[in-house]
Amino acid sequence: MVRSKAPAKKQQKKGIDFKKIKRKIGRKLPPPKNATNTEIKSKAIVIPEQSVAAEKSDFATSKKGLTLDELLKQTSHPNSKIRNDALHGIEDLFRNHPAELQSHKYAIIQKLKERICDDDNQVRQTFYRLFKAKIFPAFKEDSQGPMVSLLMPCIFLAMAASAIDVRLMAFKFFHLVVEYYPPTFSLDAEKILENYKDIIQKNHFYVEDKSKLKVALSGLAHCLSLLPCDESDTESQKKGPLQNQTLHAYEQDAAKECARFAHISGRLKEIVGVLVNCFQDFIPLIHASRGFNEQSFECIRHILCSIGYAIKFSIRRHTQRQTSWLPASEEATLMILDQDIASMLSKKLLGSFPLNPDNNLYGKIDRWYFILNSVLTKIFLEVSEWSHLPTDLSNRFLEFIENTLLGKIASSSKPVHAETSLALLPFVPKLILRVDRDWRDNLLQAFTTTFSNCKSGSSLKLACISIIRDVIIPNGDILYPNASDLTVNNYQSAWVNKLPSLLIQLGDEHPLSTQAVLQLLLDLGRVGCLNTSPEFEDDVRNFFIPCQCEGDVPGGPFASLPREVQELALCFLYYFTIDNFSSPMLSAIVSCCLNPQLEPALLYRIVEILHTAYRAGYIQITDHFSFFITLIARTKVVPEKLQSAMECNERETYCGTYKELTNLVCSYLSEMGDGSLVLQILEKVLVEQIILKPALDNGCAILRMICALDSKPTILSESSLTALSEYLPGYLVDIVSCIPEDKENSYLYIQTCLYYLVPCYFLFDRSSKLTEQVLKRMRSMVIENTKALESVQDKESGRTSLNLIQCIVSVILLMHNDAKVRKIILSSKSEIDLILQNVITLQSRSTSLTVEGKHMMKILGERLRIASKSLLA
Repeated sequence: MVRSKAPAKKQQKKGIDFKKIKRKIGRKLPPPKNATNTEIKSKAIVIPEQSVAAEKSDFATSKKGLTLDELLKQTSHPNSKIRNDALHGIEDLFRNHPAELQSHKYAIIQKLKERICDDDNQVRQTFYRLFKAKIFPAFKEDSQGPMVSLLMPCIFLAMAASAIDVRLMAFKFFHLVVEYYPPTFSLDAEKILENYKDIIQKNHFYVEDKSKLKVALSGLAHCLSLLPCDESDTESQKKGPLQNQTLHAYEQDAAKECARFAHISGRLKEIVGVLVNCFQDFIPLIHASRGFNEQSFECIRHILCSIGYAIKFSIRRHTQRQTSWLPASEEATLMILDQDIASMLSKKLLGSFPLNPDNNLYGKIDRWYFILNSVLTKIFLEVSEWSHLPTDLSNRFLEFIENTLLGKIASSSKPVHAETSLALLPFVPKLILRVDRDWRDNLLQAFTTTFSNCKSGSSLKLACISIIRDVIIPNGDILYPNASDLTVNNYQSAWVNKLPSLLIQLGDEHPLSTQAVLQLLLDLGRVGCLNTSPEFEDDVRNFFIPCQCEGDVPGGPFASLPREVQELALCFLYYFTIDNFSSPMLSAIVSCCLNPQLEPALLYRIVEILHTAYRAGYIQITDHFSFFITLIARTKVVPEKLQSAMECNERETYCGTYKELTNLVCSYLSEMGDGSLVLQILEKVLVEQIILKPALDNGCAILRMICALDSKPTILSESSLTALSEYLPGYLVDIVSCIPEDKENSYLYIQTCLYYLVPCYFLFDRSSKLTEQVLKRMRSMVIENTKALESVQDKESGRTSLNLIQCIVSVILLMHNDAKVRKIILSSKSEIDLILQNVITLQSRSTSLTVEGKHMMKILGERLRIASKSLLA
């Protein structure tokens, strides 16, 4: 039997844990169903006046929007880049807002001084530039003491740092401080020199990089240049660039200042020793010209300059014997130190001169050698004053000095050559006294060449002028009184004879040099060392003669020089007149006095100087008279109010100046002896000038000169009175015609006329004959012009005759108005009556007169009739 199949069991459905969903490529996946939505929506909350920008709106900010306080805080940030950026931001802030620096200067320094010791080079460099460009200039007008007091402790700390770059920056920054405020060096000179000595001794760092050594050496040279060589230098260094200021909390008198520098003598000896050894290290480079570069040259130059300054200070302390403030032991130490220094210098330094003995290089390298040899020569000149050096060594230096002054070292540049010659010239007077005859002649010739070849307005020419004075009249005494020394005397004469021509060359463009030349000429005149030549006198004359608009005669600069220089020239003129007051010189002085550019005070001063020279016996009386008369007669005078007169090419002088000059001349004439004798000498000349009919002012001045010498009764000769009687009528008419009547101010008009009438009144008072002759001449003039009016047909001629008659009547009326003169002319009343009759006749009979003319004649006749009647009263 077949079993039947059992019924199949139904399979149970199993649950699916993860359903795999097929996604198409490129479709974005949907978020999971259980994802949390984190999106938050909100509105902005605005709180007024709470933004950072609003908080800084009242403060100055940098380009990055930082205030000064924020920038100062960032300068201490641990990150060097942030510190550097902060310093740049401060510089930018000060550039755009300079008031911020002025308001917070000391707070800024208090915070920034820490960066002197910063370990990052970029930060230190930015710090240095910030102080150099912005901060130090801001303190220029203030007291520098507080700033120096804040900076120096940090500078000293940096000078002792272990890192060589930090130390060098400290010296560089200190050099900057000293450049702005030189007294800083005097505060701690010994400590500063100790630090310089230490940095230079540790010279391992400059073998490869000489720019680092240059930083220390340049600062040392600048500091040593501030050492005082005498009391005046000490005083000036104490004051610094701003006069009458001292560092805050460091006020010291000059004695303490000297004492402070005196105690560094031992330190200076150490410094010199270190510098000499440093110089020895450079000797291989000096002789190997290919390795001698600019950095090496600068280092050697600073070394030599520093040695020179130290030696100069030591020598001045020793030779001047100004050590009363030092104990005896200290003074003795100074002398011992000087001897030790001299021995060391002679062996290790000066013995290497010249540095380029072959002198076969060109260009800048040759110029470098010339500069270094020049500095070595200055050291030699300082040392040789108090220490005997070997002869062969001295000869090498003397040859260099001679060749430099002669200009034989032509490969060096002109500015460097001039600067070197300028430094060597002050030693020439002492060298001339110390060297033997051959070297003395060579040096005199070399100096003469320098004096002749240098430009007239250069500082070298000015130095030569000073040397000439020192050679000829040191301390007021003649250097070479022995006349047998012809060589020296010839050189001196050659120098002196070139001085006046130098004045012409200088003109008015170099007043300081002109003043120096005139001062030298004045000093030479005082001690009798002029020894002039004809060329000398010609140049002196040309110096005083004013520039001519026409002709080939060159003009001198005297009139256009400053007043103090002109005064020196006039003082020299006083001594020049002792042996050289000739007629051409007189003409030159007169031309100078007639120069319209000359100030009135200077004109009076010239007259005073010449009169003083006359009283001292330097000018002959005839020459002096000639000067006075020429000056009075040739001066052209214009009215004070005539401003356009100054535009004229002619020489003219205002009335007020001329009146004062006339009074001065008359006063001096009255002092020259008995008036009658003086008048006898001058009478002929003065009358000759009168006959020439000079201008009104000149005629008045000559008449005043005659009156100043004449007496009552007059001592004038008959011929002179006749000449005066012919001149005075026209002169009196000119007074009335040239001076316009001022009806609003009649007093001023009368006083003006009176100035010109007074000399005539004096002459009338002293000679009644002259009065009568003048009135007769005036009567004749009235008659002649009356006849001319009766027959004249030309209106212009008739107007001239009528004006002349009117002027004559006005003159008589002016004379009548003076009570004293009225008595004088009383004896000549008949002449006045005849003049009156002619006026009346002209009024009634003349047919050529207009109605206006007849009316004028009627008024004049009536006034003249009244005056004539009053003479009888």
